[in-house]
Amino acid sequence: MRLGVNLGYRLTADVQALAETTRTAESLGYSVAWVAEAYGSDSTSVLGYLAGQTSRIGLGAGVMQIPARSPAMTAMTAASLDLLSAGRFRLGLGVSGPQVSEGWHGVRFEAPLQRTREYVDVVRLVLTGQPVTHEGQHFPLPLPGSAGKALRLALQPPRRDLPIYLAAVGPRNVELAGEIADGWLAILVTPEHVAVGLDRVKTGQSRAAAGSGRAFDVAASIPVSVGTDLQACADAVRPYIALYVGGMGSREHSFYNEQATRLGFEAAAQEIQQHYLAGRIRDAAAAVPFELVDATALVGPLERIAEGMQRYAAAGVTTLNVLPFASQGGDFAAVLAAAADACARADLAEP
Repeated sequence: MRLGVNLGYRLTADVQALAETTRTAESLGYSVAWVAEAYGSDSTSVLGYLAGQTSRIGLGAGVMQIPARSPAMTAMTAASLDLLSAGRFRLGLGVSGPQVSEGWHGVRFEAPLQRTREYVDVVRLVLTGQPVTHEGQHFPLPLPGSAGKALRLALQPPRRDLPIYLAAVGPRNVELAGEIADGWLAILVTPEHVAVGLDRVKTGQSRAAAGSGRAFDVAASIPVSVGTDLQACADAVRPYIALYVGGMGSREHSFYNEQATRLGFEAAAQEIQQHYLAGRIRDAAAAVPFELVDATALVGPLERIAEGMQRYAAAGVTTLNVLPFASQGGDFAAVLAAAADACARADLAEP
């Protein structure tokens, strides 16, 4: 099992700190650094910056939002980032949610599975360098009844088959990842849920084109907080879980709240959401039970972290993306170093 680092939305005025964190991960042998976007900093600008600050570590969009860009624009950006990073880029895609898609991008949140399927089809076609024609319902190209013509990418990308990942939470989206993508970006998952999800991936792969034979990366983002005080480590992670379970989405539609319910925490998920949507952010974090933290994060001493990593590896995780959370006066660099140490102790690090 490889280690990655999930940098999340860490872009601040201190951009050097972001670069230093990424270089630390690179020096520790981490395989990839992922950058997120919602409605703050965009992932592509940050990745372009990090491409110039690093030399070996893979760089992944985790994710580029599907409603934010046309598939052709995404393919252009992916090819550019792959060129700037000398072939180190990985394209993660996600449909976002109704509130961001419709409230921020002005794109109806409808038919997310079919939209994702067509989007990936167009991106892959653009990267081949062929003239782009697509007869899909959501992305017809050239636009019917227009003066548009079938264009081809005016750039030679380092890799026409650069890896595409899907950020998937629901069961059908996980199946789709297995069918059309090279990897699954998983979040808020237990080892048991990963194992169930991998069965979904295999179902999707059985529908893929015969003889595709592509490798598939199960890349799970797992919060990591290292220390001797178990509760202090859990407290460092609680606000993050509260944000996703309570603050991402609406009362009527929240992927992550539904995910917490699937994991067996329905009552806690409802309470967290009630507090968060009412603006009681601290109460929402306090309502996150230790059991939910412990099920979806790695917290505590190194030996405990190593045992948790072994469970994720046994469940089928091939890249464990560390979400570093500092506790007891630590810092992100220390968490990354400790996670690498735990991975080595668990005898999981790749040679």
